[in-house]
Amino acid sequence: MGRDYYELLDVSRDADAEQIKKAYRKVAMRYHPDRNDEADAEDRFKEVTEAYEILKDPGRRDLYDRYGEAGVRRGAGGEPPFGGFGSFADAVEVFMREFGSGGFGEFFAGGRARPGPRKGSTLKVSVMTTLEEAATGSTRKLRVSVMDRCKRCGGAGAEPGSGVVECATCSGVGEIREVQRSMLGQFVSVRPCHVCGGRGQQIQDPCRDCNATGRVKDDRTVEIEIPAGISSEDYLKLKGRGNAGPQGGPPGDLIVAVAIEPHERFERRGDDLILDAPVTFSQAATGADIEVPTIMGEARLSIPAGIQSGQVLRLRGQGMPRLRDAGRGDQLVRVHVWTPTELSREQREAFESLASIEDAPPEPRRGEDPSFWDRVKAAFTA
Repeated sequence: MGRDYYELLDVSRDADAEQIKKAYRKVAMRYHPDRNDEADAEDRFKEVTEAYEILKDPGRRDLYDRYGEAGVRRGAGGEPPFGGFGSFADAVEVFMREFGSGGFGEFFAGGRARPGPRKGSTLKVSVMTTLEEAATGSTRKLRVSVMDRCKRCGGAGAEPGSGVVECATCSGVGEIREVQRSMLGQFVSVRPCHVCGGRGQQIQDPCRDCNATGRVKDDRTVEIEIPAGISSEDYLKLKGRGNAGPQGGPPGDLIVAVAIEPHERFERRGDDLILDAPVTFSQAATGADIEVPTIMGEARLSIPAGIQSGQVLRLRGQGMPRLRDAGRGDQLVRVHVWTPTELSREQREAFESLASIEDAPPEPRRGEDPSFWDRVKAAFTA
């Protein structure tokens, strides 16, 4: 069972946006590791931040109220999927965005700053794949250009054997604190030291390969697993496979945007596939069993007698795999009655004989002849 985001923030299910924001600030303050020594404090902080990110957004909140946590993570109704937070720093960034640098000012009152190298930037690449590969899943190798950790200095930025000294500007803490007083009280603004970049140390002898950055440009081959059921609206996130952080900082992530090539036979609608299938006059009039292609091979389709051109038949479970759920979509077959353009003598005689005994087509009446796309829509909701 999924987590109860309202319970995490200690608010009622009908709480408004302002109540949710106030509750989040209160709970986040309680669980921040600089105030809470419990082992799971960081995880709890990330958890309540995730709850806030969902409930503050009307679209995501509506999805959560209807479908729970699984609905939010999958996304629906135009809402992008929500993947949560990969690191504690991501959750802190949300808090700082909402409440400003003063929001955490009191955490640093005792001098418990967290200096250190910055995380590397996220790298974004794209990959094109076929509908067949998206249906079965596949493995691809991509050649990407990244900022990699310098091998000469190990990412430290200093020549091997040389040392570092404490930053004189920030006294080694990596941050500059500014105290401001107002009618509302005292606010502490904290920002990274502009001299050492938040590291708290300065390099005496810069590495000659990376010029003290700790990073060099390199080409890397990355192997990615494309899961079955992926679509062009989805992306893959490879944690720690992006650009290395400066001066030994942790690497960022690699985001792979997936694009599906148009298919010559199938049209995709979510997890369903649409196929146009021609049938002859006799097959449409008397009914027939025909073989039709599917994304996984061939399937037998029963054509009912008297079918009209444009009607849609359903092959259940013959569509695309569901990316975040079990089972598969369906294949919808749009039937088109094929009219031959050239007739043999025997065929012409047969059609002329039929013309002498066949009935006239019925007169269409308003409201009784749904359009082609209305019939497709009806098939989707059947």
